[in-house]
Amino acid sequence: MNSQSPRRKSGQFVVPGERLGVIEEFTPSSGTYVQEGVIYSKVTGRALLDLPNKRVSVHSVTREVRVPRVGSIVLGQVSSVQSQKAFVRVFKIGDKQLSGFFTGILYISDVQLRYVDSMFAVCKPCDIIRAKVISEKNRTYHLSTVDKTLGVVYAFCSRCGYMLELRRRYMLCPRCGKDEKRKVASDYGKGVI
Repeated sequence: MNSQSPRRKSGQFVVPGERLGVIEEFTPSSGTYVQEGVIYSKVTGRALLDLPNKRVSVHSVTREVRVPRVGSIVLGQVSSVQSQKAFVRVFKIGDKQLSGFFTGILYISDVQLRYVDSMFAVCKPCDIIRAKVISEKNRTYHLSTVDKTLGVVYAFCSRCGYMLELRRRYMLCPRCGKDEKRKVASDYGKGVI
């Protein structure tokens, strides 16, 4: 949208940094910025020229990319468990579904305040877990479940794969009768996905 162009059209596709006009002819609005009196597009989208009101704006056509940040509460599926850590495939931040997946690591020291001797008593592969992001290094998110609202929200029997029922101090499989341990969230099994 070069200001020298005699035919400017509303709805034209623009990219960040593309010139839209000057402040003498338009008032800049959403999706724009001004530098030395020239109005530029701040986002990729469609330029909208409101000629009667002398206003220019750009409406984004790209989706906002959601990535976990330190402090985010995330939901993920446990992909593997070792004695000192578990790997989690994060698929949700809060209640927002992610377009891709991110890797999270839950170390045994970040499970709860009390001593835990093995991650196998905390979670198992395929469990759905809610955790808090406590740090990020090299696009790997370090997680914590040190809160009663954090932990396993759905657990599955390691023998038959059926969803476990919560008992007082353990989890029980109603299909095969196997009992297992988990670090469960306070709202275990209550439709949080």
